[in-house]
Parts: sequence; structure tokens; C-alpha cells
Amino acid sequence: MRSPVPRFRDVERQGSGLQPVQCLPPYHERQNNMWFIQDVCGIVCAIITWLLVFFAVFVVLFVMLIPSKNLTYSLVNGTLFNSLAFLAVASHFRAMCTDPGAVPKGNATKEYIESLQLKPGQVVYKCPKCCSIKPDRAHHCSVCKRCIRKMDHHCPWVNNCVGENNQKYFVLFTMYISLISLHALVMVVFHFLYCFEDDWTKCSTFSPPATVILLILLCFEGLLFLIFTSVMFGTQIHSICTDETGIEQLKKEERRWAKKTKWMNMKAVFGHPFSIAWFSPFSTPDHGKADPYQYVV
Repeated sequence: MRSPVPRFRDVERQGSGLQPVQCLPPYHERQNNMWFIQDVCGIVCAIITWLLVFFAVFVVLFVMLIPSKNLTYSLVNGTLFNSLAFLAVASHFRAMCTDPGAVPKGNATKEYIESLQLKPGQVVYKCPKCCSIKPDRAHHCSVCKRCIRKMDHHCPWVNNCVGENNQKYFVLFTMYISLISLHALVMVVFHFLYCFEDDWTKCSTFSPPATVILLILLCFEGLLFLIFTSVMFGTQIHSICTDETGIEQLKKEERRWAKKTKWMNMKAVFGHPFSIAWFSPFSTPDHGKADPYQYVV
């Protein structure tokens, strides 16, 4: 059972109990305005992520594939690796620049409460930090300074919260990063074997010491990111299948929403129906008839 203390601080039992004069005027975002969190730590982490991906692409192309004598090997692996790297960067960009499900600021007004047509005795929750009426399963993020619907966690590597609207892109980002990390590790192993059998001066356009250093750095990067993103990918898939966010698991919140099948939960995040668009960061999920706000009475 969850502790009632954190929730009780934000509770307002009736619309008349709210104090709209203490709130700022309602904040309405423009529909097509890009979402971007101005957090120095998050921006630095996002830039580092992109630089590491570009470093991997550089080493794979200019150290291993272009000097290779096997044209077919270079074309196949180059096309595959660069396609996955492009999808990883695109997924990262969508996860970073997509509104994760922010609740409008300053909507804790008497007029808004009256528009909800609450039943007698029905409880609503107000966030004192952003002065918003919090939907069920919404949590406040201190970095984004907003309440986020179905917030899983705030990830500095994408400089954004992972929530209802961008979880698909975050999952794709972790998946594609783990795939290119595994692919890079396999190519590094084959390239080391090739260089040991052949002359080191002929297996790369760089000097042997520089080649070894670049391959070791790529191997270390690939192994580190493979472990990290694979664990994160598995955690996210488990969270989606159980329909329980990371924060809800951490706080052990009482489940008050309707339980669905794992397949329905997957479609609620990636879209209805199943298609190749599930794996595309350029496709916005069509949730169809999925209703993430069905609660147990």
C-alpha cells in the first residue's frame, strides 16, 4: 500500500476548496510548439550521446569498413550499421523533443474545476508546485517543472521525462543503441582477427597504435552501452507489459486502474494496430481505442 502522506498534501476535495488567486493564469502551449527542456545537465548529456554515436560511426567506417578488401562485407555492414545508428539518433531526437504528457500549468482554477462536473465527494488532486489539477497517474518532475502523465522517470540522456507521449521513442532509442553496440562489438572482434592474420599496416589507413586505441575505445563504448541500454530496454518493456511506471513501482502505489493484457498494453504505447510503424521513430503512435485512464471503481 502506498503512503497517504505525499498524496494528501496535494489533495483538494472539492472545487470550492481551491484557491485560484494563488495560481498563475492558465498556461496554454501552442499546438505545434517544439518541446525542449532547458536543463544544462540534460543538454550536455544529450550532446555526449550524439558524439558517442558519431564516434562509433567514424571508427566503424574509417577504421574497419572502408579499408576492408571485401567490398560486399563493407557494403552490407556499413548499410546496416549506419541505418541503425540513424534510427537511434532519430529516436533520441523524438524522445527529447516530444511533449511527454505535460499537464497544463495553472489550470487549478474554479472555472476549470466546475467544467470537470465532479460528483459529490469526488476527490481531485492539485500540484502546489505548478498549480495544476493532476490527473491520475501523473507525477511532478522537478527538472521539467511540470506534472507529467504516466511519468516513468526523468532521463538526462534524452534531456526529458519519459511519459505517456514519448515512451515509444525512448524504447526505440534504447533498442537501436543496444543493436548498434552489439554490431560494433562483433565487427571489432572480426577486425582484430583479420589484423592479426594480416599485416597491421594493411588492415587500416591509420597507424597500428592509433588503430588499436580506436578499436579498444569502440569496444569499451560498445560493451558499456550494450549493457546499459539492454537493461533499460528490458525494464521499459516489463513496465509497459505490467502497465506500471517506474515511479509507481518505486513508490509501490496501489493499483487503481483496470488490468489489461500485455498485448493491449504494448498497443497502448506503440499504437493500434501492430505494424512496421512500431519500429519507426517517425511514426506517431495511433492509440486507437486504447484508454489509459480506465480505473477500477
